Amino acid sequence: SHLEFINTVVMGSVRARQERPHDMPKKDYAFPVLIHGDASFAGQGIVMETLAMSQTRAYTVGGTIHIISNNQIGFTTSDPADARSSHYCSDLAKMIDAPILHVNGDDVEACIRTVKLSLDYRMRFHKDVVIDMVCYRLKGHNEADEPTCTQPLMYQIIYAKKSPRAIYAEKLMNEKIISAADAQKMIDMYRAQLDEGKPVVSLMQNGLSEHYAANWAPFLNHDWKTAAVTRVSRDVLDFLGKRITSVPDNFALQRNVSAIMQARVKMMAGELPLDWGCAETLAYAALLNEGRPVRFTGEDVRRGTFFHRHAALFDQKTGAEYMPLAHLSDKQAHMQIYDSLLSETGALGFEYGYSSADPNSLVMWEAQYGDFVNVAQVIVDQFISSGWQKWNRMSGLVMLLPHGSEGAGPEHSSARLERFLQLCAQDNMQVCVPSTPAQIFHLLRRQVIRPYRQPLITLTPKSLLRHKLAVSSLDDLCNGEFQCVIPEVDAMSNEKITRLVLCCGKVYYELLMKRREQKIETIAIVRIEQLYPFPDDALKAEIKKYPHLKEMVWCQEEPKNQGAFYDSRHRLVRCMPEQVKLFYAGRRAMAAPASGYPALHHTQQAELIGKALGLLAADLSK
Repeated sequence: SHLEFINTVVMGSVRARQERPHDMPKKDYAFPVLIHGDASFAGQGIVMETLAMSQTRAYTVGGTIHIISNNQIGFTTSDPADARSSHYCSDLAKMIDAPILHVNGDDVEACIRTVKLSLDYRMRFHKDVVIDMVCYRLKGHNEADEPTCTQPLMYQIIYAKKSPRAIYAEKLMNEKIISAADAQKMIDMYRAQLDEGKPVVSLMQNGLSEHYAANWAPFLNHDWKTAAVTRVSRDVLDFLGKRITSVPDNFALQRNVSAIMQARVKMMAGELPLDWGCAETLAYAALLNEGRPVRFTGEDVRRGTFFHRHAALFDQKTGAEYMPLAHLSDKQAHMQIYDSLLSETGALGFEYGYSSADPNSLVMWEAQYGDFVNVAQVIVDQFISSGWQKWNRMSGLVMLLPHGSEGAGPEHSSARLERFLQLCAQDNMQVCVPSTPAQIFHLLRRQVIRPYRQPLITLTPKSLLRHKLAVSSLDDLCNGEFQCVIPEVDAMSNEKITRLVLCCGKVYYELLMKRREQKIETIAIVRIEQLYPFPDDALKAEIKKYPHLKEMVWCQEEPKNQGAFYDSRHRLVRCMPEQVKLFYAGRRAMAAPASGYPALHHTQQAELIGKALGLLAADLSK
């Protein structure tokens, strides 16, 4: 069943090839061919998502050829009625009015004619077409399977049949096209080529695959510490700020959107600090202005789930659409931002495929809430976390996952950070939790500018999008860089510090406000913004600042068995001086990610903040 999940990955890879500048003279030169099983085509939901995506703006590839290898069993189903509820395994394709061609797998020439007809249809109408090739499986589900155990009558018929090769050879001999000796000679030649390890089919024209392949050589042999200059000059920021806040004459903005645009004008003038939405938009604008393409999809991404992005604007009188990021200059790179269909698995697979075929674009997928990424867990497990080790396939895909415990209940609080960290090994991906607008600006730019291509899992905020303390300045964009570890921000005496609180995400601001309220001078707060690969050197440098340190506390909002604590504890310990003890301040272990009662949430939140700041006893980590 995992095999079907490659469907949208292939489509994304093809879309990237079609859109790479100066690559293919005609977009039709690249198109997907997907081979399915009869049981999986009818049974796997990802097939429906693949078909539903086929004609949408974000995901169309101008038609896919689907070939169903219909062996009439699937796996070991003993009764065909158990495999599906439709008459044909291909009936699902009727949802998009795709032509379905049923063909006898024993009829070689009919199969060839069917393929040619399908290709002609795809090239003419740029839509999907399905070939249902009815055949059989000679040896059962696998090499050790005994198919007569569950399909005795079917295999009596199969064992009595001639093979397709024998049937076709007999046909050609009856038509006096070849002789028996000719047939045997072809068989012997084929076997000899196999024995010698030679190809048995015509090879692609020399150099053709290399000519149209993306060049990944510049991205080899780099590690995550490779430097990247992500700052942007003030002059360029001023220019981009004007472009992202400009609309055509007589364009009627919606009232709330107009207020956001006016605020961004003030931010660019230095009259207001930068918020998350403005800094994020500037990151995209700066990349586009430098000739680096940006592709961004997901549910509600153009507006932003939390009404903060507004990459696409709509005239309230005419309904006309305008995207400022697509109108920066005549020389800018291509900008794509699409609201996806309501899919996580198919949509994420598509963007992984796109990113694996285009190393030069910033390719992003955002979950509406981080919690919803678990719907696409197969893509994370099979491709994103392990693609490099299994196939030596790089990907610069960025996942944006809104995350944070704010009393919204267990379905809208957690991107399951612990699951991503559990999958981390051998520098296979990056997991970051930026907490300021400048951090997201530099992080997104770093992902493309740095010659290092591994997926980036980004836990983004919700309440911080408009938090009065979660702001940055234009100078932070002009002069800064992404900080894996953010030091203490208040002016404190390092000699007085006896406890160091480490955290990530929005809980930092609650800790900061409570410490200021209580006027605590012996506790420093440091943010770890990159959890993997873990920034040992940066954290050790911060710890070294405090000569009288006795305790370190890891503070998190998530339950103890979730979040970063269990996976990161050993990394914290290896950075600590031997005499320093590590404590935990957070929720107890829970089956669900968060409480369903707001009152209980606030009680738990106050308790973990109190424990972190020494107002309540914290738990010693063992």
